[in-house]
Amino acid sequence: MSGKFRPRPGFVVQAYKFALDPNTAQERALRSHCGAARAAYNWAVSWVTASWWQRKAEASYGLGEEGLTSWRPWSLPALRREFNRVKITDPRFADWWEENSKEAYNTGLANAAAAFDNYANSKQGKRKGPKVGVPRRKVKRKARLACRFTTGTIRVELDGRHATLPRLGTIRTHEPTVKLLARLQDGTARILSATIRHERGRWFVSFQVEAAREITPVARPDGAVGIDLGIKHLAVLADRTGEIRYEPNPQHLDGSLKLLRFHSRRVSRRQGPDRNKGIQPSKRWIKANTERNKVHHRVANLRTDALHKLTTRIRAEYGTVVVEDLSVAGMLKNSRLARKVADAGFGEIRRQLTYKGQRNACRTIVADRWYPSSKTCSACGAVKAKLPLHVRVFTCDVCGLVMDRDENAARNLAALTAAVTTGTGVAGDQDTPCVSKPRGADRKTRRQRPDRNTGRGGRAGGATLPHQRQTEARDRRQAEALVLW
Repeated sequence: MSGKFRPRPGFVVQAYKFALDPNTAQERALRSHCGAARAAYNWAVSWVTASWWQRKAEASYGLGEEGLTSWRPWSLPALRREFNRVKITDPRFADWWEENSKEAYNTGLANAAAAFDNYANSKQGKRKGPKVGVPRRKVKRKARLACRFTTGTIRVELDGRHATLPRLGTIRTHEPTVKLLARLQDGTARILSATIRHERGRWFVSFQVEAAREITPVARPDGAVGIDLGIKHLAVLADRTGEIRYEPNPQHLDGSLKLLRFHSRRVSRRQGPDRNKGIQPSKRWIKANTERNKVHHRVANLRTDALHKLTTRIRAEYGTVVVEDLSVAGMLKNSRLARKVADAGFGEIRRQLTYKGQRNACRTIVADRWYPSSKTCSACGAVKAKLPLHVRVFTCDVCGLVMDRDENAARNLAALTAAVTTGTGVAGDQDTPCVSKPRGADRKTRRQRPDRNTGRGGRAGGATLPHQRQTEARDRRQAEALVLW
């Protein structure tokens, strides 16, 4: 299935993911299908880029544009036509291509077409984010095992413990599929595609389903909560009624570091692989490495379970959630905090809060990245010039408020819901009626440093200084830059 599927009105597209328990023959077939997808992807990348290298070589000989080899297309239909033409005679596919479903090869071709599209759009400036390089061939030892099925027999068996996929047959699931089966039997859902994937040492199948949209009412639809994420406490929740709740940080990785250190030493004492010398790993190394990976997989599973429970609990209670636009990539560059930040999963928390809010028709407000939630007093609105990270208690120099800095930040984030409706972003002004501002200012300008010439803050001789204009512009952006989903 190419292109982005658009569900019918009143329906949404969601996924149901189940762990599989394949036997030895079925696991071999699963790996064969994923390997076929990788082989088709590598063929498509080589076939398209071959014309690029040919044109570059011909241009080095002085040939004109008319004499160069024509560009090869990378659209999915073009790749599919060419692959069907060469797969019978090409020695790389002729002996075994019939062993797998055609959907396995179509998966690789579709991924290659998408990779070339992303590269072209990125080079032309049509794609956001970091620059995308030229698609490269996938290495067998590093490639992620995955395959997608869009046609053929894709169903969940009536016993609720088996799933049927094309050419793979019926595979037992590790967990019951009664939730999806009930919706299929009621006619409120239909399966669009299925994707098999090997991750964390297990095989999973994910069914993409077009399901009737069911909005679950939240306990407090008019309630708003601000969430300040941290390391000491995973999240500090403050709602507009003044209630504060601290969510502890499980720190799953820290609890397993001793066991990981033990297994890592066992792995280091065994003969591992060496590609430069052509040395294959010993069986004892493979066994020890498998035991170490199990610890990593357990930590990842515990983290995923904890984050899902936290975000589901928040979304089931509040109708509006305010979170920060944290620079997680920048935090990971701090060698002292990188492990703690990665273990907390800040980006995953925001992602889950966003899509779970959309599912229940609730609001998610993302505060601007430069909004000083920790430096702003939640009582009077005064902003500190500096607040080092090691200072865990916020003390206001104006009104004398003393409060935990995370709690103060959460209160300010909760107050941003009032900024959307009344134009104020201070926690202490939530009940203050909106006052007309002729110049359109939503927040007081910060107190400026005294001018060197006049010794006073503000304007000097009726002219605005450059650093004052920059500060005023930054304050306006902080007050207005709210991303509302």
